[in-house]
Amino acid sequence: MISQQGDASIERYCCRAGVSRSGYYRSLHETAPDIEEMELINRIQEIFLHNKRRYGYRRVARQLKYEGRAVNHKRVLRLMRSDNLLAIQPRMFVRTTDSMHDFDVALNLARRMTLTGINQLWVADFTYVRLAKEFVYIDVVLDAFSRKVVGWSVSRSLAASMPIEALNMALAERNPPPGLVHHSDRGFQYACGDYAGILKANQITPRMSRPANPYDNAGCESFMRTLKREEINASIYADLDDLRDHVSEFIDNYYNKYRLHSSLDYMSPADYERALDKPSADAATIPYFKPRLSNGTEGQEKKG
Repeated sequence: MISQQGDASIERYCCRAGVSRSGYYRSLHETAPDIEEMELINRIQEIFLHNKRRYGYRRVARQLKYEGRAVNHKRVLRLMRSDNLLAIQPRMFVRTTDSMHDFDVALNLARRMTLTGINQLWVADFTYVRLAKEFVYIDVVLDAFSRKVVGWSVSRSLAASMPIEALNMALAERNPPPGLVHHSDRGFQYACGDYAGILKANQITPRMSRPANPYDNAGCESFMRTLKREEINASIYADLDDLRDHVSEFIDNYYNKYRLHSSLDYMSPADYERALDKPSADAATIPYFKPRLSNGTEGQEKKG
């Protein structure tokens, strides 16, 4: 039966307009509000704003999947672009490491380790933050296996007391077993006697990056970019105490507990550690390569 409007049918109007009846109903369907689409857009906005514009479309899509919504990242990208939901973009990186010192420099070991659990490899680094009237510095210590920040500090000074504070926090938090490897750049803060003494007292092996090779400490460098992009560059701080409060909120209550990490199969560091079959650490695997002798045979394993 053909629908009527007054004494004129839909079919008659379609004929006068020169369109088919099926085309009319198709256009009516396309222009009608899509309740499911509107609900999805609303949830995307909530996730985006809840994470303070830190999430791009991939993390938003993964969060939606965790909630049981059948949606792919391409659709999320289209909706975020149409709604102008742009994630915070990074700023230029500034080098801060001073490796021109007379302290002993440890060899690089971290790049040869195959991690199987937590408390096998810690990585440390620091960066600067520009406040209204001064530059201040943030030091962090991460567990390389779970990407969890286990220690951090904020200071006005680049003295060794800054990384020592972060290291002591990590030791109190984790109480690691003997055999842990600590990796850092070649800065004097990590090479000085006070810092090295704490590592030695806790039976931690120090290792450092190769000269002019920041990729040796890529895990910590990646976190620093995240910290700058998602917190530092997105906020304005009144003073050092205000910065410290925000860093504490970001690391302790957001990054470690909730932020989805792409290298952890989109789990947070805390959830990734909880998902371990063995919550305690096993020994990390460190492959050593046998040098080739002049006759083409393999020599003895060379350790060190």
